Amino acid sequence: MPPLSNLDIMWEADAFPYLDKEPEAYKALSETLYTLVWKDGCPLGYMLDSIVKKLVATPEEVRGPVVVDEAKRTVRAFELPTEAERTARVATLMAYWRENQTFDILRGWRDELWPVYGSDTEVLYSVERSGTGLLGIMRYGVHMTGYVKDETATHGMRILVAQRAANKSTYPNMLDNSVAGGLMTGEDHFECIIREADEEADIPSALMRERAKYTGMVTYIYITDERAGGEAGQIYPETQWVYDIELPADFVPTPKDGEVAGFYMWTVDEVQEKLAEGRFKPNCALVLVDFFMRHNILTPENEADYDEIMRRLHRKLPFPGPHQVATPPTS
Repeated sequence: MPPLSNLDIMWEADAFPYLDKEPEAYKALSETLYTLVWKDGCPLGYMLDSIVKKLVATPEEVRGPVVVDEAKRTVRAFELPTEAERTARVATLMAYWRENQTFDILRGWRDELWPVYGSDTEVLYSVERSGTGLLGIMRYGVHMTGYVKDETATHGMRILVAQRAANKSTYPNMLDNSVAGGLMTGEDHFECIIREADEEADIPSALMRERAKYTGMVTYIYITDERAGGEAGQIYPETQWVYDIELPADFVPTPKDGEVAGFYMWTVDEVQEKLAEGRFKPNCALVLVDFFMRHNILTPENEADYDEIMRRLHRKLPFPGPHQVATPPTS
């Protein structure tokens, strides 16, 4: 495989076609999807045709009423009076699919609930993490790049890179950001990155609160392949809250929760080499490209595709949620 360019990295992570640039690809993909909508018509996610068929085939006492509009290619479901009732209905459906081995992706069951928003602030219901792609809904997470200053290294720093454990159900053995994780319903993104930093790298809470800097969000739409651990082609609209942390020169990370096999402290050149080889989990590669742009390692002068990369780092998403509300980076 030829080396990946920075734009290639973006194409892999932000794989959903753009209507203005790829109209034929956009049309072809859209014809295979249904939009999950709320009763007011608000779009919530993109569901594969095959998944909609299995949803409809599921007994109604399990899934509840489902309305499919073939002309508009929309699906309405889970329209119960309260958030708790809706969450319970979705949980019953996911448990049924898991018990009946309807979808391989549910073999990676996590017992974590992720939110589905009906507005920028209102949670309609929550979904088992491993099943979010089946509904094609927004997925939220936190990613952090840790680094140490090193005047002997290229660009004056070394970057902390994690390697995912071989037994991970998704992207086993691939390289990862220093710390990353999913945001559960009701969880604050700063508290989430503090929790993940402790669990994955044994970074003390006090150090995180002192040094971790929120730098903004990245937004994109990923399309899964077999590395995601289940049915390929699921649509993952995602938002990551991104953090940087300058670590003490003598800090030694320690894997704690079994999800990380080990850590490397690499120069920028070494990280870019691994990126070009496709060794990083796709959205982690995207976050590192964002890091290089923010730290003026990639600039309009040395990256011909700078503007297109920036666009794909901050894709406008059609779904409601907190990503639609601007949160200023840490000063």
